[in-house]
Amino acid sequence: MKMNFLNLLLLATLIYGCSNDDSGPINNLPNIINTYNIVDTGVDHFYNNTTIVTSPTQSNTFYGQDASYSGHLPSYTVNGDGTITDNITGMMWEQDMGIKISYNEAFTKAEYSTLGGHTDWRVPTLKELYSLINFAGRVNGQNSIDMFIDTNYFNQPLGDMSIGEREIDAQTWSSTEYVGLTMVGDQTVFGVNFVDGRIKGYPKFQPPTGTVPMTMYFRMVRGNTLYGINNFTDNGDGTISDIATGLMWQQADDGYTRDWENALLYAEDLSLGGHDDWRLPNAKELQSIVDYTRAPDVTNSAAINPLFFATSFNDPDGNPGQYGYYWTGTTHLDGTNPYSSAVYIAFGEGQGEMNGNLMDVHGAGCQRSDPKSGAINDYPQFFGPQGDVRYVYNFVRVVRNIE
Repeated sequence: MKMNFLNLLLLATLIYGCSNDDSGPINNLPNIINTYNIVDTGVDHFYNNTTIVTSPTQSNTFYGQDASYSGHLPSYTVNGDGTITDNITGMMWEQDMGIKISYNEAFTKAEYSTLGGHTDWRVPTLKELYSLINFAGRVNGQNSIDMFIDTNYFNQPLGDMSIGEREIDAQTWSSTEYVGLTMVGDQTVFGVNFVDGRIKGYPKFQPPTGTVPMTMYFRMVRGNTLYGINNFTDNGDGTISDIATGLMWQQADDGYTRDWENALLYAEDLSLGGHDDWRLPNAKELQSIVDYTRAPDVTNSAAINPLFFATSFNDPDGNPGQYGYYWTGTTHLDGTNPYSSAVYIAFGEGQGEMNGNLMDVHGAGCQRSDPKSGAINDYPQFFGPQGDVRYVYNFVRVVRNIE
């Protein structure tokens, strides 16, 4: 099989690590062709709008959701030295994060760590960290049921309720700072909550001081420094290929919003660029094309590479220049009716209404969930402590595997 320069560079990176690491190779290397292999979400159940269902056939409603398609199934190796190797991505992870620390302390920890005999540890980017999420998890509001990370391999604490925290107050921060500001001008860092299954932006400093650092969990990583870097090609036929992930994308959404059932139907019925095997992406696939260097209030664009087109619209207050939430095929198990919501990725601001004011509460590129169905006139609604905007009718950008 022919290998391009990026693939050769990846293999060299995996085998020899970074130039400042003299600790030898990572064991149990995967047979990686792409530089950015997306690990499957772990979803193997099928859902309609309210319950678990049997596997729908291709001609039935709700076909094409996450479990209809399988990707690189998660595969980990316990190295016995406090580290875990991801056999799909080629990255090695810290098994136990330890205590909560500040953003700056996390970088100091990584710089001086010799965990497992390695000296090239780093704070993961958001895309690296999101590779670990598993949507077989489940949460009920503030209370954990099943973690959104494989606890057979990774230690994942809960929030400390003895000091007034909620169980879900156990977010893991990344190195990815939001290019915009959230809430009332807070500097913001993206993190993944492996207890409730979401990406959100969190204030870097404790409100309202703006000077006292927030403390969160951090999980160090090493290896495959190309992970999370896209390699887009405009095919000139309304499609964009990402050579890094092996996925082909619809270049422009069609400007219409849909509920989840009709989003699935649209993706399955679409013929574009001479292909008819399009599907609704799963959560991890769609998050892979977020461009975290972009945000509406900074770049006047959606958080996506300019090769793509995203429809803009007026937000619930009537302000122009907002960009949409995009459906995925992944059900998000939360609440007393855990099957009624599906994951979306926000390519515009992650808006919420607090104290009667609409604002960006979680950042462009956050991942939350919306109800799969509902009357269009009943939405948008506002939900949760940050008043998350809920739409039900969201945009669609379809995907297929490059042959």
